[in-house]
This record gives sequence, structure tokens and C-alpha cells, in this order.
Amino acid sequence: MSTLLNRVLPANPLARRLSVQSILFAVGEGAFLTGSAVFFTRIVGLSAAQVGLGMTIAGIVSFFFAVPLGRLADRVGPKRMWCLGALANALLYLTWPVISGFAAFLAMMILLKLADVGGSAGRGAYMLDVFSREERIRSLAFMRSALNIGFTLGALIGGVALAIDSDAVVRAVPLLAGAILTLNAFLITRLPDASHSDGAAVPAHVIPTGALRNKGFLALNVCSGVLVTNQVLLNVVIPLWLVQQTDAPRVLLAYLFGTNTVLAVLLQVPASRGSETVAGALRAARISAAFFVVSCGIVSVTHDTIGWTTIALVWLGHVTVTGAELFQSASQWGLIAELSDPHRRGEYQGAARLGGTVGQVWAPAAYTFLAIEWGPPGWAVIAVIVVIAAVGMHPATRAAERFLQQEEQSSAPQVA
Repeated sequence: MSTLLNRVLPANPLARRLSVQSILFAVGEGAFLTGSAVFFTRIVGLSAAQVGLGMTIAGIVSFFFAVPLGRLADRVGPKRMWCLGALANALLYLTWPVISGFAAFLAMMILLKLADVGGSAGRGAYMLDVFSREERIRSLAFMRSALNIGFTLGALIGGVALAIDSDAVVRAVPLLAGAILTLNAFLITRLPDASHSDGAAVPAHVIPTGALRNKGFLALNVCSGVLVTNQVLLNVVIPLWLVQQTDAPRVLLAYLFGTNTVLAVLLQVPASRGSETVAGALRAARISAAFFVVSCGIVSVTHDTIGWTTIALVWLGHVTVTGAELFQSASQWGLIAELSDPHRRGEYQGAARLGGTVGQVWAPAAYTFLAIEWGPPGWAVIAVIVVIAAVGMHPATRAAERFLQQEEQSSAPQVA
């Protein structure tokens, strides 16, 4: 374990502290999420349809609050906003055992989503503030690796709770998660202040311009959101394809997800190298799209293969889509860091989330239909969608850069 931790925890003391905090957060979240379906149906008393409806409504509500909560993060300070979101999240988890019925469940899901959106905006802006340009992407990559370790440990805790098969134990899981997340919120308060942790005062000569007016930035994140749909391939489409369209044993799914976790922990940092600049981040996006397309091509042929050939190809397809995940993350970090207004980083975090949601919300239904109903031609359509998005990122990036340059020029103090 110590060797593994040394690989995913950086030498930079602050980045190491943040990586440890990431592990703690992910353990708490992962412990509950693993058995959340059982908790919602058995303890809260919901049907599967009600669970899905509640999550969808909460997602829609949070969509409209992404930018306002980002603006609030700029006003109160990113670290403070992150801490408030983390604390609200922890307290809500502690109330899960007394929730019953759909109305209360819906209210909880909305509040949890809003806490997540606000906290994420604060966290993202804090990371951009606290690290130098040279350290930023590498540190974020270490934290992403740490999150994967934490979610794995949390899943093990949740799995043990489910194996005991006791309602009392199932009720105790959100309490444990809430306690862990409360400690997580406390650790956030102990982090050092960043350049505008207490609220960045925008210089008097700067004319306020909202992130939503930066159409290039929004379009860029819509395209980036399409690349994020590698997660839909990873978690939804390939598993369904394996079960319904191939002769591969279902137990292979466990090995596929295990492989993904190990690769994400070990390779996220190497995959992030060079993404500190706009050009490097765009290169990472192209690599991500290439892995995505290769995965589509490999998996699509397994409909007609048999035995070990199918197993090997499905596994290879899962490995390549993991490559798409790693390089897309690095690309997204670099582009958001370089193309956000430094005085409105919280707001730009919200705008990035807004665009990303538009870019990926449709994918589960569309990709599942294309792959399962159309077969290989459907996989080809998925690949074309990804290529179009990757190509579209380049003019969108140039538009975002022009917007920031024009804003900087118009906001420069006039010399008499």
C-alpha cells in the first residue's frame, strides 16, 4: 500500500495534502454510492422509476444553478465555498436514515446536487488559484489518481455492508459516510488560503463580463463534454454490449472495471504531461478522441467473434476507452485553467459544467440505441460524433482566446 501511495501522492506538500483529502472524500462518497440503490429502495421505500426520476429532476435544477453558484464562489471565496459545499454534503448524508418517501427524497437529491455544484465550483477555482501554472495539471492528475483509490476503498466498505444484508447496517452506511465527509470539510478549512480565497476583488478598471458571454468557452466545453462520454461507453454501453451482443462471460465485467481503476491510478499523471498549455491540452484532446474511436472499432467487431478472441478484444476495447478517459481529463484541466478569466474562476467553473452537461446528457440514450440496435454501423456513428467534437474544439478554443484578449484590452486602464 505504501508503494502505491507513493506513486499517487506527489512530492509537493500541498498537493500531497490535497491528494489525501481526495482519498478521504472518495471513501465517504464511494461507501454510500455503492449501496445507494439498495438504500433508496429498501430504506427510503422508492421504486426504481422514482429513484431515476428524482435524480433527473435534481440534475435539471442544478444545471440552472451552475453559473450562479460559481459567481457566489467568486464573491465569498473559492475555499470558503468549497468548505460550505463539503459541510452541507456531510450534514445531508447524516440525515439520510430519517428520509422516507419520494417528496423528501427529491428535496434531498436537489440539495445534494446544489451542494455538489457549489462545492465543485469552489474547489475548481481554488485549485487554479493555489497552484502555479507549472504545477497545476500535474497536481490535479495526482488528485484524480487519489480519488480512484478512495472510491475503490469506499466501494469495498459499501460492498461489505451489502454482503451483511441487514437493514440496520444499510442505515448505518450514510452515517459513516457523513462522518467521513465531515472530517473532509474540516480538512478543507485547514488548507492554506489562495490568491482570492476570501473573495477576489475585481480591479476597479475591469468591466464585469459574465462567462456566459464567452460563447467560445461554452462551445469548447460542449465539445469537451462529448469527449467525456467515454464514461458512458465505459460504464453503460460496453457492459450492455458484452451481456447482450457477445458470448463473453459476465464475470469479465469485474475484471474490466478493475483494470480501469488500476490504469487510472497508475497512468493519469503520465497522461497529463504537456497539458499545461492550450496547445498541449488540445493535443491531449486529439489523443483522447483517437483512443475513443479505436475503442469503438475494436468493440464493434466482437459481435461476430467467439471465445477467447471476444474476451481479448472486449478487454482491449475497455483499455483503449480508459486511455480516452485519461487524456480527456488532462485536456479539460488544461483548457479550463488557461481559458478562464482569473478574476471569475468560480463563474467559469460553473460555465464549464454547464457546457459539459449539454455535451453529454444525451449520450446514455443515444449511444445505447446506436450500439445495441444498429450494431457496428451504430458504433461508427458514435466514433464520427466524437471526431466532430474533437475537431470543433479547435475553433472554439480560438474564439475563447479572442474573447479573453478583447476583454483584457477593453478593460485595460486608459492612460491620459
